[in-house]
Amino acid sequence: MSNLRKKVLVAMSGGVDSSLSGVLLLEKGWEVAGVTMILGKDSTFFDERTVEDARQVCRFLSIPHYVVDFSQEFEELVIGDFISQYLEGRTPNPCVICNRRLKFGKLLEYARRQGFDFLATGHYARVEEKEGRYFLQRPKDRKKDQTYFLYGIGKDNLPYIVFPMADFTKEEARRLAREYDLPVAEKPESKDICFLPGGDYRKFLEKRISGNYCGFIVTREGAVVGKHEGYFRYTVGQRKGLGVAHSRPLYVIAVHPEKNEVVVGEREALQARGLVASHFQWLTDELPPSLFAQVRYLQKEKSCEVEVISPEEVKVIFKEKVEMISPGQSVVLYSDDTVLGGGIIEKAV
Repeated sequence: MSNLRKKVLVAMSGGVDSSLSGVLLLEKGWEVAGVTMILGKDSTFFDERTVEDARQVCRFLSIPHYVVDFSQEFEELVIGDFISQYLEGRTPNPCVICNRRLKFGKLLEYARRQGFDFLATGHYARVEEKEGRYFLQRPKDRKKDQTYFLYGIGKDNLPYIVFPMADFTKEEARRLAREYDLPVAEKPESKDICFLPGGDYRKFLEKRISGNYCGFIVTREGAVVGKHEGYFRYTVGQRKGLGVAHSRPLYVIAVHPEKNEVVVGEREALQARGLVASHFQWLTDELPPSLFAQVRYLQKEKSCEVEVISPEEVKVIFKEKVEMISPGQSVVLYSDDTVLGGGIIEKAV
């Protein structure tokens, strides 16, 4: 990661990975500043400690610290999409949208306007340059690999992105943070979606969605087997909390908002040989002969073939059946460790 005093703005959340990213870039001679995004100033999920921890780290490193308020953009672009997707019977992935529209959208634009050459984050991913072309690749720590959430960066933005954590495992990062005596070295890792403390999306939706959405739980054949208090409470693959008695375990296999129905079936009904995805973002100009697709975070990628329907729509056909293909989630294409692109799942085939 050579540079000639290039300026880099580090997105700092007050956590170990983003804080250590600042240290590593300073050690390599970069001109570094930190920035923290406010994503919900007047909301119950906003934690003021985020800004204070990031500010404390920047003081410790003797680098400037900026704060940008993206509360309105976050509400409109991320939370608004999250709610509307559930109302459409889909299972959204807000981290994908946030990365695409805010971190590597609005924040990257802000960094460039402020005169910075690069934006760095603490994500576990890698950007590699080969003969003038840039590629998004998996990091050293495959258990922490976050490339599934990052395909929306866009091919044209890759030259301006730096991922300092690419060559470290999470355990190595924690150890280094202690060695550098970072103020946040012992801060616990956050595993929840930032606006869903505790991960309870149902309670969040109940506060945001008004009206009576009670309806029926039915089988694929249309037989009524139970009642629900809102179809948006259910996601494809869900087994617990159905309140339906059956001789074999039942799973949610579809959600039909237009009928106000939740469809259940046995596990085999969750399997499919393919999918159609829209809003596809390509990170490469050509497809290699060997392709793999991932339809859930940390799910093992599966061998597949891809039919390009249009520049933003593809059909993915797997060599073997795949479970849990959920409309609203993302499918990401890989070739070895390289991310080829990704899009939003519209339907299973």
